Amino acid sequence: MQREFPEVPLVGVGAVIIEDERVVLVKRAHPPLQAEWSIPGGVLEVGELVREAAIREAREETGLTVEPGELLGVYDRILRNPERRVQYHYVLIDFLCRRVAGDLAAASDAAEVRWFSRDELPVLKLAEDTLDVIRKGFSNRKANR
Repeated sequence: MQREFPEVPLVGVGAVIIEDERVVLVKRAHPPLQAEWSIPGGVLEVGELVREAAIREAREETGLTVEPGELLGVYDRILRNPERRVQYHYVLIDFLCRRVAGDLAAASDAAEVRWFSRDELPVLKLAEDTLDVIRKGFSNRKANR
């Protein structure tokens, strides 16, 4: 699978893990978005269901076992190089998830992982769609209590 300069868009899944009014974010260890904070997630594997991928990616990046619930959104992530050529193209499918087991620890593609409160998010300069899906996660979690 060619992630950089792909011939077709790749499907990515994200796990919006919220607990005690905090959300888990990972600092990416590799491109795209290297050294930036984002929700745990990655590329769907052939033969894998999207919810299974959310569980796998959350475990691989955070050490947490999660249960995916509500679909929060589907987003386009297209990043272009300086010549305006599409360097990365993902269709992202993000789920609201709850922790069922495990302790938070950076693993796999995560350089760092931690819980953030809502008040801490603005200084992180998250991608607009990332911030949008986290806000939806907080709102939907509160509404479903």
